[in-house]
Amino acid sequence: MSRKSFLGLTLNERIQFLYESGVFVTAIRYYGYKVNLYMLRSFYVEVFFNHKKDIIEKIELLEHTHSRMNFYSDQVKLPSDIFR
Repeated sequence: MSRKSFLGLTLNERIQFLYESGVFVTAIRYYGYKVNLYMLRSFYVEVFFNHKKDIIEKIELLEHTHSRMNFYSDQVKLPSDIFR
């Protein structure tokens, strides 16, 4: 599945696709969220879970230039060549 195709899915379809095909990498706390990072084929996906509401609020692609990459790279070695 391409990045564009993934973005075209509904939230529930994204959840299902990640459950079936994603690989959990790590998790961080980010403001009011627990954010799980997944590898999905050739791109990273973030799942934003709101503990207060007990729901997944959003699932987004993580761009390699985003400042949140620093939070993840402190915990695990993320290959930079995957974004080429």
